[in-house]
Amino acid sequence: MNLENAQVQMRKGILEFCILHIISRGEVYASNMLEELTAAKIMVVEGTLYPLLTRLKNSGLLDYKWVESSSGPPRKYYILTDSGREFLVQLQTTWEELQTSVNQIVTNESKGE
Repeated sequence: MNLENAQVQMRKGILEFCILHIISRGEVYASNMLEELTAAKIMVVEGTLYPLLTRLKNSGLLDYKWVESSSGPPRKYYILTDSGREFLVQLQTTWEELQTSVNQIVTNESKGE
């Protein structure tokens, strides 16, 4: 098994959760999402982010609005819908349960008792 591939798959599994969390703080531009994800070492490229944002929008979890920019074309800012906020709450609960479960397994010192 390829370690790098396994690491990429683990990160992909939480990408949607992280994106929804970033958007939940307020209107956000896609390049700002990319910067925050990269700073957190969740490597993602535009070719991955934009299709995911479109899928989340089509699912009714987020919306966007166009904002005029003084330094170029209008920018698309993403916002969570009410459904998106509810979905994020449920994902947060799942994340906390997974953290607890994984930590229990990883920190268990007894072997096969």
